[in-house]
Amino acid sequence: MIATVIPRRAVSTRKAMWAKELACWLGRAGLRPNSVSVASIVFAAGAAAGFLIVPDLTGGYRAAALVLAAAAIQCRLLCNLLDGMLAVEEGFRTACGDIYNDLPDRIADIMILVGAGYGCRLPIGPPLGWLAALAAVLTAYVRLLGGSLGVTQHFVGPMAKPHRMFTLTIASLAAAVQSLFGWRGDALVVGLVVILAGSVATAWRRTQRIACELEAR
Repeated sequence: MIATVIPRRAVSTRKAMWAKELACWLGRAGLRPNSVSVASIVFAAGAAAGFLIVPDLTGGYRAAALVLAAAAIQCRLLCNLLDGMLAVEEGFRTACGDIYNDLPDRIADIMILVGAGYGCRLPIGPPLGWLAALAAVLTAYVRLLGGSLGVTQHFVGPMAKPHRMFTLTIASLAAAVQSLFGWRGDALVVGLVVILAGSVATAWRRTQRIACELEAR
C-alpha cells in the first residue's frame, strides 16, 4: 500500500450514506477499485454506442438510444465515485492505482464526447466531438502538469469532468425530447459547444493557478 496522499476532487456525494454503504458492500463482495475504474470504460463504450446509432434511428427509438446514452454516462460517473471510495475509504488502494484512476477517465472522455459528435446528425458534429474530447484531455493534462511540477493539482472548472458529463447528460435528454417531436438533434451540438468552450476556459484557469504558485515560490 502506498503512503503518498493522492489529490482528490471534492465530491459531496462521497458523504452520502447510500454511497458509503454501496462502497462498503462492493468491498465486502471482493470488488476492487482498479476493476471499477476499468468498468467505467465499459459504460463509456455503451454511451458512445448509443450515440453512434442515433443517426440511423427515428422517433421513439432515437429517443431511447439517447436516454440510454445518458444513463450510461451517469453509470460511468458512479464508477468514478466508487473506485476512489474503495481505494481510500475502504482501504483497497494499490501501488498502480493512480494509473487506473486517470487513464480510464481519459479513454472514457474521448469515447463519450466523440460518440456524441457522431450522434449529432449534423455535419459539424464529428469535428466538434473531437475538439471537445481534445479539450477535455487538455484540462486533465494541465491538472497533472501541476502535480508534476510540485504544486497543487487543481480540479477547478467551469468544465471539469463532472460538469462535462452533466452538460452532456442534459443535452442527451434534451435531444431525446427533440426526437419525439421530429426536431433536429441540435441539442447535442449545443452541449458540445458548451463543453468545448468551458474546457478551454478550465485549462486556462488551471494554468494560471499553476503559474501563480510557481511564481510565488
